[in-house]
Amino acid sequence: MLASHTFSAVIFDFGGVITTSPFEAFNRLEAERGLPHDFIRHVNSADPDTNAWAMFERAEINAAQFDALFAQEAAMAGHTLDGASVLAVLAGAVRPAMVTALDRLKAAGFRLACITNNVPTGHGAGMARDPGDPLEAVFARFEHVIESAKVGLRKPDPQIYTMMTEYLGLTPEACIYLDDLGINCKPARALGMHAIKVTSGEQALADLSALLNVPLA
Repeated sequence: MLASHTFSAVIFDFGGVITTSPFEAFNRLEAERGLPHDFIRHVNSADPDTNAWAMFERAEINAAQFDALFAQEAAMAGHTLDGASVLAVLAGAVRPAMVTALDRLKAAGFRLACITNNVPTGHGAGMARDPGDPLEAVFARFEHVIESAKVGLRKPDPQIYTMMTEYLGLTPEACIYLDDLGINCKPARALGMHAIKVTSGEQALADLSALLNVPLA
């Protein structure tokens, strides 16, 4: 099967797309601690370029500093929660159907890449890659991976998307981008990519399959 005449590459976010959403784990932690639903997202979205989460994803602070700074931000928002507890639940479970889809897309002639916001320490989908991590078998399916914690840029900064298209040697119009956050899809779309906002693995595969005329679901 030949690749689409319109699209040459599919670029994936990792956490929340290839794996289950970390927000689900955050909500479970909130319920366990008696915190408001989506409290962690609220803290992480306040001052989105300068808060503890943003600095940690750009590797500007270490885990201990994140632990303390996040606790301060949570206290300012009216509740008690340390950053270490947030990091402890960050890893998501791999969606097997997404991994199968990667193999089918590659067999169909599409180039595969990944842009992920992650943090520099720990293990799992939300952490920077470790050669001994079981997730390496999934990451190996991508031609190129850009990690925020390693390049010092994080989505939704448009530069991180341009960095990928330049590496691939493709125009944005030749790329499809999938992310579970609309704020991260917006700059990709503005650059000319076809962006798919992921609300579930099933929805993402159905939308991608229809767009490329490749059976994925």
